[in-house]
Amino acid sequence: MAGEISSVQGGTVTSPKGFSAGATYAGIKTFAEDKMDLGLLASSTPCEVAGMFTTSTVRSPSVTINQERIATGGKFSGLVVNSGIANACVGEQGYFDAREAASQAAGHLGLQPEEVLVGSTGIIGVELPMALIREGLRQVQVGEDGGHNLARAIMTTDTFPKEGAVSFEHNGKSVTIGGIAKGSGMIHPNMATMLCYLTTDAEVDKGFLAAALKRAVDSSLNMLTVDGDSSTNDSVLLFANGEAGAGPIRAGSPAGDTFQDALTQLCVHLTRLLAQDGEGASRIMQVVVEGASSEADARAAAKTIASSNLVKSAVHGADPNWGRVMAALGRSGAAVSEEKVALYINDVCLVEDGRPIPFHRDAVVVLMKGDEVTFRVKLNLGEAQATAWGCSLSEEYVTINSAYTT
Repeated sequence: MAGEISSVQGGTVTSPKGFSAGATYAGIKTFAEDKMDLGLLASSTPCEVAGMFTTSTVRSPSVTINQERIATGGKFSGLVVNSGIANACVGEQGYFDAREAASQAAGHLGLQPEEVLVGSTGIIGVELPMALIREGLRQVQVGEDGGHNLARAIMTTDTFPKEGAVSFEHNGKSVTIGGIAKGSGMIHPNMATMLCYLTTDAEVDKGFLAAALKRAVDSSLNMLTVDGDSSTNDSVLLFANGEAGAGPIRAGSPAGDTFQDALTQLCVHLTRLLAQDGEGASRIMQVVVEGASSEADARAAAKTIASSNLVKSAVHGADPNWGRVMAALGRSGAAVSEEKVALYINDVCLVEDGRPIPFHRDAVVVLMKGDEVTFRVKLNLGEAQATAWGCSLSEEYVTINSAYTT
């Protein structure tokens, strides 16, 4: 049985023991007061690391290098990440620059180059300004309170930093998991432009760490959609340094179950923040599918509905046009018996046994004008369920993305 999980007030990626971070403005992005674009994460003890990455065949060398290094089975103590430039689609030079960035960061942190991972996010098709990065790294001072600055440094079109942490007891000691994420547009993860960095002071072997990360991401970040576009740089990294001193956490144990639940809870929290900050979004959207014949069907149905531009437009306009939800459900590929479907908007039933039932339209419109709209679909075919997150689609989204590089 999983144990009690608590939220850490003001939590961030450096909340777990042994982690420090820092950031600076190096000049990669256009200048603005308090803007940052280059950061470091460090651990006082080498970490086991698990990662999940974009499935796109067009990918940043930053992704490739991390995959290569993690595959060696080694441990890692640092991360360097920049925003403003994605270091993607620039040929062989992108690989050399990503390696150099890791090497420069390692020298600054007193580590070996192979102990450092690397991340980038921003405009595709532009080489990294390595002179700015070399100089910028010299300015970065890492500290235990630096996680908040690192969360700001990875932002692109984000309007606010996304961070959090949770904790639980294991063998009488507190174990913490912290994290930061960025992403506002180009979000439709297949493992969004999305980066997520997670840390824990738990002692976890690499096999369980990777399995736990996949389970958490599959039910959170991989159920998020803003605009249906996946990035060349999507990456999730989870660092575990064991600094809590609480002893090993193993798969199948009560502590392992609690670790999994805590990690998933944190990932869901970050996912909701990403949905909330969708480019031009006026409100967050949650789609809950229940009673599916399989978990795969539940996930397919929920994410198809959440990614429908017609549904997202209806959410923006607070229009209870439930036919759009049914249309998306029907093309999702999930098993559906129309005569068994029930549909709710913010707990108001609009469809039962596949047929519309009377509802007070104006009341539902008022409910849909709140900060969050929830569609609940009951398929009544089995026991599987899934939740997806998205946001409204507005004119502002087009405005933002029509002039992204100009």
